[in-house]
Amino acid sequence: MAAQKDQHKDAEAEGLSATTLLPKLIPSGAGREWLERRRATIRPWGTFVDQQRFSRPRNLGELCQRLVRNVEYYQSNYVFVFLGLILVTSPMLLVALAVFFGACYILYLRTLQSKLVLFGREVSPAHQYALAGGISFPFFWLAGAGSAVFWVLGATLVVIGSHAACHQIEAVDGEELQMEPV
Repeated sequence: MAAQKDQHKDAEAEGLSATTLLPKLIPSGAGREWLERRRATIRPWGTFVDQQRFSRPRNLGELCQRLVRNVEYYQSNYVFVFLGLILVTSPMLLVALAVFFGACYILYLRTLQSKLVLFGREVSPAHQYALAGGISFPFFWLAGAGSAVFWVLGATLVVIGSHAACHQIEAVDGEELQMEPV
């Protein structure tokens, strides 16, 4: 925990704090807080891709242990790998997702001010989100969202699964000496 705070302070000293690096277009709220948490918990990319730390697991037990611990430890790095794969494979899919979430956010802001009334009838939240989906549907169609989403998910599972399975885990201080209570 102290090491994370030291890394965060070093990044801020260099002018690289999460708040200055986040785009100004993302308004404060749950999405921005989530993104800030992800950026704050990114592990160093040097250790993430260090080729000397990759090896084949000896058995199934070690494979499972590596998968669980690495996904836990490098969770934020994996989120950015996923976003990078979306950007590289289908930038139009990223635009379609931005249109959809933008429409949802606009509808959310609109309902905070007052209820949405259309033709004299109050529109339920489910119908509002269906409207957002309808607005963004042409963008998803143009992006070839069906095949792009499955390709990106498959590529993400292969890349992250391979990394998590082959990246050696570090022993945490005191972990190997723990004993179960009897």
